[in-house]
Amino acid sequence: MSLAAQGIDTGDTAWLLAATALVLLMTPGLALFYGGMVRTKSVLNMLMMSFVSIALVTVVWLAAGYSLAFGDDAFGGLIGNLKHAGMSGLGPDSVHGTVPTLLFATFQLTFAIITAALISGAIADRAKFGAWLVFVPVWALLVYVPVAHWVWGPGGWVLDKLGALDFAGGLPVEITSGASGLALALVLGPRLGFKKDAMRPHNLPMVVLGAGLLWFGWFGFNAGSALGANGLAAAAFLNTLAAGCTGLLGWLFVEQKRDGHPTTLGAASGAVAGLVAITPSCGSVSLLGALVVGLAAGVVCSYAVGWKFKLNYDDSLDVVGVHLVGGVIGTLLIGVFAVKEMTGGTEGLLYGGGLAQLGKQLVAVVAVGAYAFLVTYGLGKLIDKVLGFRADEEHEHTGLDLTVHAETAYDHGVLGHGAPVGASPVPSAQKVKTQA
Repeated sequence: MSLAAQGIDTGDTAWLLAATALVLLMTPGLALFYGGMVRTKSVLNMLMMSFVSIALVTVVWLAAGYSLAFGDDAFGGLIGNLKHAGMSGLGPDSVHGTVPTLLFATFQLTFAIITAALISGAIADRAKFGAWLVFVPVWALLVYVPVAHWVWGPGGWVLDKLGALDFAGGLPVEITSGASGLALALVLGPRLGFKKDAMRPHNLPMVVLGAGLLWFGWFGFNAGSALGANGLAAAAFLNTLAAGCTGLLGWLFVEQKRDGHPTTLGAASGAVAGLVAITPSCGSVSLLGALVVGLAAGVVCSYAVGWKFKLNYDDSLDVVGVHLVGGVIGTLLIGVFAVKEMTGGTEGLLYGGGLAQLGKQLVAVVAVGAYAFLVTYGLGKLIDKVLGFRADEEHEHTGLDLTVHAETAYDHGVLGHGAPVGASPVPSAQKVKTQA
């Protein structure tokens, strides 16, 4: 065994192996979550947008993404170098902390994958699949990779120079995906029938299953970010569970008070909102702080999803309302609820830390959100000009499953062509009899 391999802790490695698998599972979970929320005519297209992101992001991450994100700083805290392009120099004995570097790189890859996939929810039902295949790898290199370096990479300006905290991805994952989703929604414009036609989820059990898989995987996402089987991982694990629960309850409370009906979709969305918000703060706040963070996200995000109708942007599956808003809430509240027992020294406003940390968190939120929005908007416009990003009107009306993938999710896929959710197809013989 080499000297480097002697630094590998088997317990930490075993936990991170499991956590990596959990986070990868989140992308198929997201596919089901999103797939259940669209109409029957675009289910498969929604699933494909998530699944293909796994392959596309993996290729660019291994080629250059990991090195640029986590390589030694090459330009004033903005980007890493290409020393490890193609995973060069990273053998099985290479160590990052107490785990193999190859495992750390794979763990971080799963974050990049789901971040790209999240954006698809903002442009559901109307994006060209070919344009999406071009967008994902370029976006990963231009947006996700630099922000990951700022927040987690050696010498990154958000961590080392600004001093803002983000334990598991509020900035690189939630805020970048939400801001990018808003940018693409503006580039593509609203769906046909937006604010006129009912666009209800076609399969709520699928939505709940997807949310459950996301919640399950989120334990790897957050607790795995401790990079070890230790007390910090345990605290992040419990905070994740707690915030998901209060997010769910907060959303249902708003629905009951506002609409008179607590819904299944609201329960799933509230849990996700709470999980989004606790992502940056799970390693910084106490259990009480986690409960408050989740509750705040559940309440605020339940209102935020309606902003698109007032401001006239069609964020199809509420990437902005849940991921951007929830990510902002969780990142900012670190400056309020951080405790030194979790952070190792930094304290939030309520624990005697003053406004300084809150100010740092705000600067990071604005900088990352603005960067992701502007670069994504420019990239989206470029792809739209060269390839066309918006699906043809006829394809959108018919449904992308049939026109793009030559498949339908269900035998009676005709339900996606305007029939209300829950309607039963009329057999051919019955149609003839009725017409006669």
